Amino acid sequence: MPKCTIEGVSSYPKVNNSLTMETQDIRNTYKMVCETPSGSGFFIDHMPDFLYKGDIDDGIPHVHTFYEILWFQDGTGSHFVDFQEYPIRPGTIFFLTPGQVHHFDGSDAYKGVAIKLCTDFMQGRGDDSDLFVKYDLFHTFDTTPYYVIDNDTAAQLQTLTDGMEEELRDGKGIGHIDMLRSLLKIFLIKVHRYGRKEGELQLDGLKPAHRLFVQFRRMLEKDYATKHTVQEYADGLNVSVRTLNKCVNDCSGRSPLAFITERIMLEAKREVRYSNLMIKEIAYNLGFEDPSYFVKLFKRQTGMLPSDFREMDEVPHCVART
Repeated sequence: MPKCTIEGVSSYPKVNNSLTMETQDIRNTYKMVCETPSGSGFFIDHMPDFLYKGDIDDGIPHVHTFYEILWFQDGTGSHFVDFQEYPIRPGTIFFLTPGQVHHFDGSDAYKGVAIKLCTDFMQGRGDDSDLFVKYDLFHTFDTTPYYVIDNDTAAQLQTLTDGMEEELRDGKGIGHIDMLRSLLKIFLIKVHRYGRKEGELQLDGLKPAHRLFVQFRRMLEKDYATKHTVQEYADGLNVSVRTLNKCVNDCSGRSPLAFITERIMLEAKREVRYSNLMIKEIAYNLGFEDPSYFVKLFKRQTGMLPSDFREMDEVPHCVART
C-alpha cells in the first residue's frame, strides 16, 4: 500500500434522497449490464461520454454492483476510491469491485474505455474459475486499485478491446461468451505482466503462499461481517492459524487480524457516512452483538465517534503518493 498522508479534505456529500436514488439507478445499470441482448453480462463504454450522461453523475460518490475496469487513455486528474485519492494520468487502469464508493474530480477531458462486468461473468467455470486468483487485479480494500501501462502495452490492449467490441456487436456467434472471456483473460494477463503497480508485492497465483494470501483476501471480502477472528479464516481455508499468519505476513508485512479489522472498519465508514441506518443497526450488520463495543472500536481505529464521522461536513481523504 502506498504511504499516505492526510492532505486536505474531499467533497464527499452526506447521504440524502438524491444519493439513494442514484444508488437505485446504478442497480438498474447493473441489470442492463447483466441482461444485454446477448446475455453476456459484459458491456463496454467510452469516456468522456458515459461519465456524466443519464441520471448517474460520476462526479459524486456512488457505488456499483458490478465489476468495472476504467482505462484512462488521456487526461489528468483525481479518482477518489473509498476515502483515498489516486492520480489519473494517461495509461492508468483502475480495477473496481462491487460496493466500492468512488467518484471523479469533475473533469470532462478524460478519454478512455470502461469495461463493465456482471458478477456471473466473472465467476467463470472450469479452467477459468480461478481467474481472480491467477490474475489478482481487481481492487480489494488493502491494495492500490490501479496499474500504469506504457505505450506498447496500451497498443496491445487496444487491439483486445477492439476485439471485445466487435464480438459484442456480432452478439450471437458460436462461443460468444467464451470469446469474450478469452479476450478479457488475455487483457488481464497483459496488465498483470506488463503493468506497474507502485509499492506493492507482485503476487504470483502459481506460488502456494501467494495463492493462499489471495484466497484469504477473497474470503475476507465475502465474510468480513460474520468472521472476525483469524481462527475462523484459517478453518475456512483448511490451514492452521500459524500457517495463515506466516503467509499473510510474508506477503504483506501485516497480520491477518490487521486485515480483518481494516476491512470491517472500511465497511463501517461506508455505512456510517453513506447510509441512513442507525449506528446500532450498522453494528449488528457487521456482526457486533454489542453496539457499544463497535463504537469503541470505531473510535480507536478512526479517532472519531461514528456519530461525529457521520456529521462531518467534509471527510479527510488519504492522498496516495506515487
